[in-house]
Amino acid sequence: MRLATEYLPATRAARQHLVLLHGWGANREIWRPLLVHLRPWADITLVDIPGCAPGLAPSQQPELDAVLAALSACTAGPAVYVGWSLGGQLAIELALRDSARVSAVITICSNPRFVATDTWPGMSGEVFDGFCASAVADPAAALRRFDGLQVAGATRPRALLRQLHSQCRGDGGPGLLAGLDWLRQLDHRAHLPALARSQLHLLAQRDTLVPAAVAPALRALLRAASGAQVIELPACSHVAPLECAPELAARAREFLQRSELLEKTPVKPAARAKQEVADSFSRAAQRYDSAAALQRDVGTQLLENLRHQPLEPARVLDLGCGTGHFFTALDARFPRAQYIGLDLAMGMVIYARGRNGPGGQWLVGDAESLPLAAGSVDLVFSSLALQWCDDLGALFAEIARVLRPGGRCVFATLGPGTLRELRDAWAAVDAYQHVNDFASPAELREIARGVPGLNLSLRVRHYRMQYRRVGELLAELKTLGAHNMNRQRPAGLASRRALQGMLQAYENWRENGRLPASYEVLFGELIKR
Repeated sequence: MRLATEYLPATRAARQHLVLLHGWGANREIWRPLLVHLRPWADITLVDIPGCAPGLAPSQQPELDAVLAALSACTAGPAVYVGWSLGGQLAIELALRDSARVSAVITICSNPRFVATDTWPGMSGEVFDGFCASAVADPAAALRRFDGLQVAGATRPRALLRQLHSQCRGDGGPGLLAGLDWLRQLDHRAHLPALARSQLHLLAQRDTLVPAAVAPALRALLRAASGAQVIELPACSHVAPLECAPELAARAREFLQRSELLEKTPVKPAARAKQEVADSFSRAAQRYDSAAALQRDVGTQLLENLRHQPLEPARVLDLGCGTGHFFTALDARFPRAQYIGLDLAMGMVIYARGRNGPGGQWLVGDAESLPLAAGSVDLVFSSLALQWCDDLGALFAEIARVLRPGGRCVFATLGPGTLRELRDAWAAVDAYQHVNDFASPAELREIARGVPGLNLSLRVRHYRMQYRRVGELLAELKTLGAHNMNRQRPAGLASRRALQGMLQAYENWRENGRLPASYEVLFGELIKR
């Protein structure tokens, strides 16, 4: 079984990986208000769970074993599983079956046994049976009724109900009956005290689906369990992820800190200033194409790589579109597709829009935080733009997020052998970094492996440009806006003596009256599974 997942890397230093599991009748959108509070310190994987999420294979009832196996495989390594409502029971079940994949469990508004017994509080069996019968007879009406039950007890139930209805849920169907069966069958009371992982249970005092009596019962059940904690949220209803997101995030972080499950904040190298990159290319927009011979050759090769692929994309994203040079070719190759040209540099976007007219949609945006909806793009085309991104993990995660399943990204980027002659010549005169660093194929593969649902293939091609003088190369780089953006670059202009030393050292590369400049170009393809 393959799950619909969405991976969102931490916006700052990642200290833990959280997998968020929604409850019955919901989907991953229930977690959106919580993300702004979690992503500064955690990588996040969101999942749409068959049997719980309306519209996922509505005519088929998934097996619990298959769903749990897919949940276990949705991350590259162990993670903290956070489950709301039925998602909490699934998180516990997964921890019991595959503890090596689960670092800890956090449940929110979840009952270890949902249906009441003579000795355990929960929903009455008669009420639950009646609800299940209504779900068989009229799934849509049952979902509406369930929404009403979820927001009952909330301070502003109507506003929460509108939020639930805006979350792009599909229609109900027989597939949802599987989740109701799980609610009826799952009973973790006998296993929770011996769970070999830290566990936090957050319960809402205004919850009408998980009675308030569950909190003291759960505390009594776990009184001898080390690493277990039960906390009541006084002002929350069952839809706590929508109603009290900041408190949930704070409680989760405190629990993980106390359980020593948050990694120490790593010291990250200073990042390039994105605004510097954007301003540099904006200034270069008017003259860029006059000096972009290599850029045209590489982009043309990237287009050629698409020629024999049977693609019929509905939407194409030209990521780092620059002056929009490849709009015409992409429009001719995919005439029925909507074209979106996106660049970090406003000057480039203004120029591209004026040059190409209304045929495409032109956006200013950051490739590491794309202003596009999840699953909204079929093909990403990116020629010699990715090397200007500071966080390639965030970049690949964003590409995976916006691609539809089966979608692909073809890209060309610069490798570490680029401008090696210029790098060596400067190294002969000082210790500053005069040439930008570029990721190696091994680094790109490692980054791609860390993004769930992405497959990367790479090949390398070497280009060699020829110049009569080093000054021609430097002038070309300036015209292209390809300035040295490293924090380790020298402050101000190089001294005349250093510049003369670099020019003299570069002469050692001269062959047949010409000075070479090498470019290592990595052609890659990312496919969203």
